[in-house]
Amino acid sequence: MSQDDHLLADLESGAARAACPDPAAPGGWRVDGELRSAILARFARKELADTSAGGAFHFRDRAALPPRAGVPDGVRIVPGGTVIRAGAHLGRGVVVMPPSYVNIGAWIGPDTMIDSHVLVGSCAQIGARVHLAAGVQVGGVLEPPGARPVIVEDDAFVGGLSGLFDGVLVGSRAVIGAGVILTGTSRLYDLTTGQVLHGTPAAPLSVPSGAVVVPAVHRAPGSFAEQHGIGLVAAAIVKYRDARTDARVALEAALR
Repeated sequence: MSQDDHLLADLESGAARAACPDPAAPGGWRVDGELRSAILARFARKELADTSAGGAFHFRDRAALPPRAGVPDGVRIVPGGTVIRAGAHLGRGVVVMPPSYVNIGAWIGPDTMIDSHVLVGSCAQIGARVHLAAGVQVGGVLEPPGARPVIVEDDAFVGGLSGLFDGVLVGSRAVIGAGVILTGTSRLYDLTTGQVLHGTPAAPLSVPSGAVVVPAVHRAPGSFAEQHGIGLVAAAIVKYRDARTDARVALEAALR
């Protein structure tokens, strides 16, 4: 097996990860910049290859970035237009509803539900028992090599049509309400503590474990904005997860 083949095999098995939990690292996650650079090098190769699916669909893409071959044991990929790129890890019990797209370097933990029209971008790290609801966009990141990818920790729920980008970290058991957009440099208003959480390119935003985040509006500065009643889209923590929240976001067992 070539070094290239080993890279894809290690990513798919979970032996290699673009980022790993590490309590000693900033934000609790350690980024493998060397691995990310190796993945990026595959994007730079210009050779094209033709592939087909079931004889009915034909594709042409970079030869170094093929679709993943086969479905791992214990994983369910529902028919209907989903593509999983080689080098994406799918844990046992993962369910992917169609159509969805999972890019190279992504890591999806066991028993996670990827609902329809979901994008899991390059190197994104999705934990165990997570639910990415319909229409969720999880951005990818390959550059710069040391940048943190988007991370969603265990048991989190991300509501429909939400977007997570630029290295934002969603803590374990957090709930992201439908339509919330968060980036690494977003401001997050915690209504329970009166704090404003925010991130920087060097230290992206981290949503606290168990936080329940919903869309909000922030008054835009300036007299013109005040005159016209202009507000800016924001996000707010309205409470922390409790039994009632658990009941609202529980996934019907039959769907697994």
